[in-house]
Amino acid sequence: MAFLHLPNITATAEFSACRKYRYCLNLVLTSRAMGKTVCVIMQNPSVADEKVADKSVQFLEKLVFEKGLPEFSGVNRCVVVNQFARVQTKGFEGNKTDIGHENNRHLKAAIRIADTILIAWGKRNPFEDRQSTILKLLKKTEGKKILKTRKHPSRGFYRDFILPFPI
Repeated sequence: MAFLHLPNITATAEFSACRKYRYCLNLVLTSRAMGKTVCVIMQNPSVADEKVADKSVQFLEKLVFEKGLPEFSGVNRCVVVNQFARVQTKGFEGNKTDIGHENNRHLKAAIRIADTILIAWGKRNPFEDRQSTILKLLKKTEGKKILKTRKHPSRGFYRDFILPFPI
């Protein structure tokens, strides 16, 4: 099944030269000139890029830009980063090489520019060491709203999906 970005979204992506690692996916709502930014931290990228979305990204676009949730009021930009930058859809193992050389830099940049941070790596994420590294980055932030999803966005539902995330 093909998933496309919503019609009013402009998407850009930053990949490694070999395109095996996607470091960042920027989703901008073109119908809202200026606004807030949400940083979404997921597990690892799938096929989403500048032209196509995947199930998780399309769900996030609807969640952030269309559902009218108060947590995302005034948001016009969603920056998707991941624990691991390696693009893989099945059999993901989460090895150290899957992180990607530039991933931490992109994570820090996305967190820095965000007004809200959404942890969306799912409930059954076994990568505790990597989560710990990212949570240490989040503990350094001040004044940012930090939220989490009830499940991974690929298995998402819109009602009661967003929860507080105490650090």
